[in-house]
Amino acid sequence: MDISINKHISDTGFCSRRNADKFIEQARVSINGKTAKKGNRVSEKDTVLIDGEPLKRKPTPVYIMLNKPKGITCTTDLKDPANIIDFIHYKSRIFPIGRLDKLSEGLIFLTNDGDIVNKILRAGNRHEKEYTVTTNKPITHDFVHKMSHGIRILGTVTKNCFVKHEGEKRFTIILTEGLNRQIRRMCAALDYKVTSLKRVRIMHITLQGLGPGKWRHFTNDEIEAINKMVLHSSKIAGNESMGE
Repeated sequence: MDISINKHISDTGFCSRRNADKFIEQARVSINGKTAKKGNRVSEKDTVLIDGEPLKRKPTPVYIMLNKPKGITCTTDLKDPANIIDFIHYKSRIFPIGRLDKLSEGLIFLTNDGDIVNKILRAGNRHEKEYTVTTNKPITHDFVHKMSHGIRILGTVTKNCFVKHEGEKRFTIILTEGLNRQIRRMCAALDYKVTSLKRVRIMHITLQGLGPGKWRHFTNDEIEAINKMVLHSSKIAGNESMGE
């Protein structure tokens, strides 16, 4: 099926239709060796070049959720024997959105879509991450109050957050920021040590039905919901990320 040259260029992910038109006006686009003009139509059989280079089609977006077990490192560095990429062993290039500490477990996203990564990571967009945490000694009312109203770590004070006492040594915390090893540092500031940490939710996505070490693709409904949630989000990542 023939389509307009500007749509063909846009469909590869190279640039927008408007910018494709600019490339055409500047005589930087060719079709089968001839300079392209606005309104030209092409098919899959045609060879389209920009500045003499072939267009590479944008890969199909991949969105994966993993219930990360302890001992796996959230890195794309294949020199690390415990890297998350080799653990999943996916057929094409993907990378994690944010991180979980090696000793932590739970929900983490992986994708090949750089735009959505930055939108989700941007702390100013206030996307929630929920964790279940166990400590080395009993949780007190004072601990819950201080954790929820901000702790000074890394030269700043953490944002107010939801904290709920769940058991003698266990609590739930919901963050909208992701400073490096944030929960562990917050607990340490109050003379507590984290003995286990599990992320159970990111935004509206939970671990329900996903066993430890297992992964699956997002459903179409989940992708649509995330796209709606980040629709007006900034693509520019700040100094924070979706860590713990």
